Formats: sequence, structure tokens, C-alpha cells
Amino acid sequence: MKKIACLSLGFLLVLPLAANAQEKEDDRVKESGQVLRDILESPDKGIPHDLVDKSECVVVYPSVKKAAFVVGGSYGRGIITCRTGENFSGPWSAPAMMALEGASFGFQIGGQATDFILLVMNEKGAKSVLSSKVKIGGDASAAAGPVGRSATAETDIVMKAEILSWSRAQGLFAGVSLTGSTMRADNDANKKLYGKELTAQDIVFKHEVQPPPSASMLLSELHKISPKRKP
Repeated sequence: MKKIACLSLGFLLVLPLAANAQEKEDDRVKESGQVLRDILESPDKGIPHDLVDKSECVVVYPSVKKAAFVVGGSYGRGIITCRTGENFSGPWSAPAMMALEGASFGFQIGGQATDFILLVMNEKGAKSVLSSKVKIGGDASAAAGPVGRSATAETDIVMKAEILSWSRAQGLFAGVSLTGSTMRADNDANKKLYGKELTAQDIVFKHEVQPPPSASMLLSELHKISPKRKP
């Protein structure tokens, strides 16, 4: 009886911890959706919508902060969603959790948190980001994205890049290079969000994974702005 009582007590103690962990990841998904909506809906300084139309995945890192205990180091957590279906031609997937680590984000203003949005522009870049730890600018070619809804997206550097990136800090929005930083799947966070072991590839490529309610803003915005990929 004592053993059963101890097991029951342990189970009751674990439940609140699991709920708090899931709530934390839900908040990350919600914040990512809000950042994406703010930037895509910006009338004059947002991301060109024709680039979103050509992209295969969107990555959002809200509130990336400098790690004061590591010189120049930074760390952020966010989400990735990709177009589903053959040749990335279907609707946007449930979000998978991602981590961003960088040697130096010198453009951060006064140590303030910075939001990042990345567009993954081709299949090679998408599969690379989802399958392993990727060094931006090394394993995947990258460039600072052009700013402004009417900005041209036909420059050589934009056309050749696998990843385009932007930042927003203290209201300032700009294309920014993340070369030298690394991205990886945050599978511990995926487990907390979905309640079971799932890799980023499982979430993005397996249609049976349903998005959590916290992803409603994120996915509704993408379906509104870019419901279908354009060549």
C-alpha cells in the first residue's frame, strides 16, 4: 500500500509540471504567430509577400536574447512550419519547435530582445533544417532578406539563397545576416507541446499530426497571405 501511495503521489506531482511545460511551449507558438502577423501585415516595411509565396518553410524566433554569461553568445527558441504535400505544394503544417544559437548577434540593440523571421526557399534547405543541426551560411546558403512589401525579390543574392532572414528590435525592422549561427530541432519542446515523442520531420511531413490550438494565429496568417506556393 505504501508503494502504491508513493507512486500515486509521484504521478500527481508530475501532472502540474507537465501542464506548465506544455503551457510554456504554447506561449512560444502564440508569440511566434503574433510576431509573424505584425511583420507580414506591416504596410510599408514588412517582408515582400512574393517571397513568402515562393518559400517552402517559415521559421519564427520571437524574443531572442543575448546570453550575458557567454561573450557575444545568443540563444533563442521558436517554431518552423512548412508547406505539406508533394513538392511542398499543400497547406502549412503543424509547427515544430526549433532552437537558434549564434556566436554573435552584434546588431542587437542595447542587449534588447530581437525577433527573427527566416524563409526557407527550397527543398534542399527545408530538408537540411529539419533533419539536423544546420550552420547558416555553411550547411545552408543564406542572405539578408529585402525589406518592404514592394521590394524586389529578383536580385541574384536573393534568388540563390536557401535561407533569407530578417530581424526586428525596438521597432526597427531590417534584413539581417545570421551567417555563423546554427539552427536545430528542439525535440524536447516538441514532446512537451504534443505530449509524445515527435521529431520535426514527423510533425511537418506526417499529415496526421494536428496543430495545437495555440497555432491558430500563426497558421491563419500564413493561409491568408500565402495559401499556395508559387514557382
